[in-house]
Amino acid sequence: MFSLHREREQPIFSTRAHVFQIDPATKRNWIPASKHAVTVSFFYDANRHAYRIISVGGTKAIINSMISPNMTFTKTSQKFGQWADSRANTVYGLGFATEQQLHQFAERFKEVKEATRLAREKSQDKMELSSAALSIAAPQDLSDELQSPPVMCVNGPEDKLYRSQSADITLSSEKERIKKMLSEGSICEINLEAELFSLQDSNAKLVAALHEANANVEQWKKQLAAYQDETERLRDQVADLEAHGGHGPSDMLKDELTQSLEELENLLKAKDEEIRILQSKKSDFHELEQEREEAIHRLQELEMRNVDLERRVQNAEQNLASALEDRDRSENEVQRVVQILDVKIFDLNDLRQSLVKLISK
Repeated sequence: MFSLHREREQPIFSTRAHVFQIDPATKRNWIPASKHAVTVSFFYDANRHAYRIISVGGTKAIINSMISPNMTFTKTSQKFGQWADSRANTVYGLGFATEQQLHQFAERFKEVKEATRLAREKSQDKMELSSAALSIAAPQDLSDELQSPPVMCVNGPEDKLYRSQSADITLSSEKERIKKMLSEGSICEINLEAELFSLQDSNAKLVAALHEANANVEQWKKQLAAYQDETERLRDQVADLEAHGGHGPSDMLKDELTQSLEELENLLKAKDEEIRILQSKKSDFHELEQEREEAIHRLQELEMRNVDLERRVQNAEQNLASALEDRDRSENEVQRVVQILDVKIFDLNDLRQSLVKLISK
C-alpha cells in the first residue's frame, strides 16, 4: 500500500475490547483502563522475531505487552479473559462484546505464544553454537594479547588521546539523540498503523453491510411493489363493497379488509424508514472513507520523516566512523612519536655516559 516500505512491526490481528488492569493494592479488583471499547492488536517484529500486544487510548499506550512463552491467556467468563505480564508487573483483562471475539483472541494468543517459543529455541541454538566458536577462538586471542607490547604515554600524546575520546563521546551522544528521535517516530507510526488497521477492518465490515443492505433494498422494493398492488386491490374491493351496499359481504368482512389495509400501510411505512436508515449509513461510509484517506496521508508523511531521520543517523554513523579513523591515526602517530622519543632518550643516555667517562678521564 505504501510507496516507502521497510521492515518494522506489522499488525497481524486486531479486535475491539474493553481494557482492564488489576488493582496493584488489592490484587483482586479490576480498574478500567479505557472508558469505552478500544482496538487491541497483535504486532510482529520481523527483526527480533518478537510479538507484542498493543492498545492505544488517545495518545497513551494502555497495553504494551511483550509475549513470552510462559504467558497464559485464561478465559474467566464467556466474554472476559486475562493474562499476567511479569515485565509490566500487572495483569491485563479484556472484556469482549461476543463470545466469538473472545475465542478468536484466545486462539491467536495461543498461536503467537507457540511461535515465540519456537523463535526462542532457535535463538538459543544459535547462541550455543556461537559460544562454542568463541571458546575455541579464545586461547588464540589471549596469546595475542599477551604478546602485544605495552603502550607508553607522555603528556603531549595523552592530551591528544583525551581530545579524540571527547569527540567520540560527543558523536555517540548525538547518535543516541537521533536514535531516540527515530524511536519516538516509530511509536507514532505504530499508533497510526493500529488506527489504520482498525479503520480498514471497519471499512470492510461497512462495505459488506452495504452490499447486503443494497441486496435487501432491491428485495424490499419488490415487496413494496407487491404490497402496493395488494393495497390497491384491497382498496378497489372496499370501494366495490361500499358501492354495492347490501349485495356485498358482511360488515365483519369489511372490517377485516380495512384492518389488513392498515397493516399493509404500516408495513410500508416501516420499510420506508429502513430504506432511509440505510441511505444515512451510506453517508457515514463516505465519512469513514475520508478518515481512512487522512490516516493514510498522515502515515505517509510519518514514513518520509522516518526516512529523513534514518538518513541523519547514517550521516552521524559516517561521521563517527571518520572520527574513529582519525583517532586511530592519532594513536599510531603517538606510538611512533613515543618510539622515536625512546630512541632519542636512549641515545642521550649513552651520550651522557660517554661525557661522564670523558670528564672522569
